[in-house]
Amino acid sequence: MAERAINGVAEMVAEGLVPAGSAAALRPVEEAFRIRMTGAMRGAVAAPDDAVARQFVPSVAELTIRDEELGDPIGDEAHSPVKGLTHRYPDRVILHVTKTCEVYCRFCFRREAVGEEGSLPEADLVAALDYVAVNPAIREVILTGGDPLVLSARRIKGLMERLSSIAHVDVVRIHTRIPVVAPEKVTPEMVAALRGAGVWVVVHTNHSQEIGAAAEAALGWLADAGIPLLSQSVLLRGINDSVAALEGLFRRLVGCRVKPYYLHHCDLAKGTGHFRTTIAEGQALMAGLRGRISGTLIPTYVLDIPGGFGKVPLVRDHAEPLGDGLWRITDWRGGLHLYRDPER
Repeated sequence: MAERAINGVAEMVAEGLVPAGSAAALRPVEEAFRIRMTGAMRGAVAAPDDAVARQFVPSVAELTIRDEELGDPIGDEAHSPVKGLTHRYPDRVILHVTKTCEVYCRFCFRREAVGEEGSLPEADLVAALDYVAVNPAIREVILTGGDPLVLSARRIKGLMERLSSIAHVDVVRIHTRIPVVAPEKVTPEMVAALRGAGVWVVVHTNHSQEIGAAAEAALGWLADAGIPLLSQSVLLRGINDSVAALEGLFRRLVGCRVKPYYLHHCDLAKGTGHFRTTIAEGQALMAGLRGRISGTLIPTYVLDIPGGFGKVPLVRDHAEPLGDGLWRITDWRGGLHLYRDPER
C-alpha cells in the first residue's frame, strides 16, 4: 500500500522536508504554485536538498520571476482550436485530458494551470475528438495534462476505444510520470487498458534515484504487455546537470526497457530560473555523453521555443550562438527567434 501523498508546506514541515523556520517564507510560494509529492517520491529522498527533494520541495527561489518567463511558455493556448486541444504540428495534436497530477514538479512548464481543474468535461472532450475526426491529416494524439494516468483504468480504456474508432489516428502517445512517482497505480487493469496497436507510453523522470524497485516493476509490466516505452527528462541545474547523473539515468532507463527519447532544456515557466542551465552547458553535457554511452541510451536534446513555435534539437543547424548568452534559434518552419540564457 502506498504511503499518503504530502500536500502543502505544513505537511512538508511535518515530514522534515522543510525546516519549520522556513514555513512562513514559503507561504507565498504555496499561494502561487501547487505543492504535492507522492509517498513513493518521499521514500526516494535520501537527504535534504538531494536530486529528488529539489524536484518537489518548494523554494523561495520560485518567487523570483524573470522578465522572460511566461505563464504559457510553450504556447499551448496559441494553437488551441477547441478547449483541451493543442494543434501545433500538422500530423499530431495534444489532448489535455486532465489538469491533475500526482506530483507538482517545481519546474513544471504548466505549473500555473495544473491542478486548477480536474478532468476535461465530457462536452469539451467530445468537441476535441470531433475535431480530430474531421481532420484526416492528424495521425497521432498525445494525451497529456496534468497526467492522463491519474484517470481510472475504466476511463482510460473508454478513451482508447474512442480514439481507436478514428481511422486516421495511427498512434496514441501517453505522457506520464505515474509509473515512477506512483507505481501502485500501474495495475493489471491499467495495463490492459493501455494495450493496443499504436499506443506508446512516454515516462517523465529526471534522475536515477527516482526509479526504485516498485517503479522498475511497473515499467516491466508495461513492457511485458508489449507497450513501447520512451522517456523524457528535463535538464535541471543542481539535479542532473552532470555527465555522471545523465549517464546514470539513461542506463537505469534502458535497464528498465525504456528508450531515452527527449532531454528538454528547462522551459521559461515563471519562477524556474534557478533550475535552468545555459544552452552551451547542455550541449557540453551531450558532447560528454557521446562515446561514453551508446546511441541507444542518448536522447535528443531539445528546446521548446518560447511562444509556441515548436520544438527543435539544440544542434548547430537550429541553435547559433551570438555571444553574451544570446542565441538565434531556427524553428521547424525556418522562422528565426532570439533566446537568451539565464545570467550566471
